[in-house]
Amino acid sequence: MSINNDPSSPVYLDYAATTPVDPRVAEKMAACMTIDGVFGNPASTSHKYGWDAKALVEQAREDVAALVNCEPAEIIWTSGATESNNLAIKGVAHFYAKKGKHIITSKTEHKAVLDTCRQLEREGFEVTYLEPESNGLINLEKLEAAIRDDTTVISIMHV
Repeated sequence: MSINNDPSSPVYLDYAATTPVDPRVAEKMAACMTIDGVFGNPASTSHKYGWDAKALVEQAREDVAALVNCEPAEIIWTSGATESNNLAIKGVAHFYAKKGKHIITSKTEHKAVLDTCRQLEREGFEVTYLEPESNGLINLEKLEAAIRDDTTVISIMHV
C-alpha cells in the first residue's frame, strides 16, 4: 500500500523499522515539543517543566495499562525493540530459571532476540532454534513438539 493511498506514489516496505505516526499521536507529541507545550524532562523533578512532563508520562502509562488490562506499574518504557527484547526475554528466563532453562525461538528472529538467546546460552540456558518453512512461517506442530516441561520462554516474531 502506498503511504497516501495514491496508487502512483511509492510503496513503503520497511514498516518493521518505523511507521508513520497516527495523526492523533502526532498531535499529542507536537504539544510536547514546543515552548508553548509540555516539553520538560520527566526525570527533572526540581522544576515545573519536569513535573508537568512527568505527569504526562504517567498519564500515558495509565492509558496504555488500561488498553492492555494491567496495572500502570507493570508498564515499562524502553528506548526501543532491542532493549525491550532484552528486558522481556532475560527477565522471564531469569525469573523462571528454577522451573526450567529451556527457550524456544526461530532462526529468523530479530538480531536482538538471537543475541539475547546466545547470551542466555552462555549463562547455561538451552535454546532450541526452529527452522522456518520455505514460506517463512514456523510450523506450529514443530513448535508444539519443541515444548518441554522445562520450557519457560517462547519468542517467535509475528509480522
